[in-house]
Amino acid sequence: MSLSKTLLGCAFLAATLHAGALEPGWEKGAFMEIFVRGYQDSNGDGVGDLRGLTSRLDYLKALGIRGIWLMPVTASSDHDHGYAATDYRRISPEYGSNADMARLLREAHKRGIGVIMDYVVNHSSDQHPFFQSASRSRKSPYRDWYVFADAQVAGYSSGWQVFDKNPWYPAPEGEYLGIFGKNMPDFNWRNDKVVDYHFKSLRYWLDMGLDGYRLDAVPHLVENNAKDWNDQPESRALTRRMRELIQSYPGRYVVCEATANPVAYAQPELCGSAFGFGLQYDIVKAAKGQPEAVRAVADYYTAMPPGMATMLSNHDGFAGRRMWDQFEGNEARMRLAAASYLLGPGTPFIYYGEEIGMAGSPDQSPDDELRGPMSWGSAQPFSAARPFRPYASNAATQNAQAPNAMLAFYKQLIALRNGLPAIAQGRFEQAQVSGLSLSFQRRTESQTVVVVLNYANQAAEVALDRLPPLAALVSELPREGLPLRSDAQGRATVGLPPLSIAVYRLLP
Repeated sequence: MSLSKTLLGCAFLAATLHAGALEPGWEKGAFMEIFVRGYQDSNGDGVGDLRGLTSRLDYLKALGIRGIWLMPVTASSDHDHGYAATDYRRISPEYGSNADMARLLREAHKRGIGVIMDYVVNHSSDQHPFFQSASRSRKSPYRDWYVFADAQVAGYSSGWQVFDKNPWYPAPEGEYLGIFGKNMPDFNWRNDKVVDYHFKSLRYWLDMGLDGYRLDAVPHLVENNAKDWNDQPESRALTRRMRELIQSYPGRYVVCEATANPVAYAQPELCGSAFGFGLQYDIVKAAKGQPEAVRAVADYYTAMPPGMATMLSNHDGFAGRRMWDQFEGNEARMRLAAASYLLGPGTPFIYYGEEIGMAGSPDQSPDDELRGPMSWGSAQPFSAARPFRPYASNAATQNAQAPNAMLAFYKQLIALRNGLPAIAQGRFEQAQVSGLSLSFQRRTESQTVVVVLNYANQAAEVALDRLPPLAALVSELPREGLPLRSDAQGRATVGLPPLSIAVYRLLP
């Protein structure tokens, strides 16, 4: 049987096994971004692993999570963040085995949770066997799998400055391009063999039942020269092909890291979803009481594609510190920030520990500070051994087992998203900003939800316009809130305490 027929048969089998595993629209629910190394250790070596994560699926289900994004879990040479890949089809031994991955998928699906995997598409590790061969001999069969200066036009490697450094590095034979550093050489995506290798690797995990991918650094797949190195047309074309391949499997979801132009990559014809870098800064500023940021949040949501992925922070220092650290423990403002994106359009991604008000790991670099062990509490801790990195600075008080108002609030918000189709999949309409208040409507054909946020330290009377005349509105948050009714002109006024949120549903 030919390889193409074998792959087609595997894809059909995977689609059959996957059918019905998740509810339609699951990808509009809240995701949890998880650094497996920092989530749960199952074998007492101080490092989180896939079996540990699997043991925590009931926690995620109870929280209301609909999807998990795994930071890189395949074999790597960095033994930490995982972005220096050495084998794209094998789970890192520290995290377990491919069989452990298959079990995680099965158990997550039983709980209605989808799983997507980080795929490091731009580069490999310099310890990858392909690069080891390519860097040592100009006659290596893998030489053209990477970008070497001697294979390019004259002067191609001159004058480069990327992320404030020269991205060219010496090898035993020649000079190679490493946009993200010396230990992560760039693949040559003009080579059809490279494309075929990665497409087969993507299929490998999809055939296992994986629910999709977060594609890493897609604007950097092809660099044309020292000036035209970011977000080139060739990179967009390759991204589109990957998205089409992944979504040829029913029910799969794709989200791209595309810092160059997230709005373009979130369009359905390109990636379909991309992280809304920049929005998180305005949400935090709005929650800290900056009026111009409240308007910026409303404007962003009004203009953004519906497939945008939103967040407050992630694993990268450039995206911001953990919420507890940014808000210096002010839980009321942290709740406002959470509501600002969990009740908004797009697909929200919670960074693990955000839901309990977890701080960063003390005395670490900006990235490592964000990637510490999850604060489960002393009764069932992250590990029985010394963890690979220090616990969060507030782990003794802000953890999943202590009385935790943040966790209870996140459960409320996610329950609203899961229970009200207008929040999960509705349009974003009728945004109104008045000083430090923001109101908007989320609407489907059969349901309208009104969200009102007061970012001020004082109580506010918020005027709501453009409601149906004489409409009855029931309070969804707070649950004990009084109902509202609009007047004959479709107007109503709602009183909000300082730093508070209200959610109303229009009765049919």
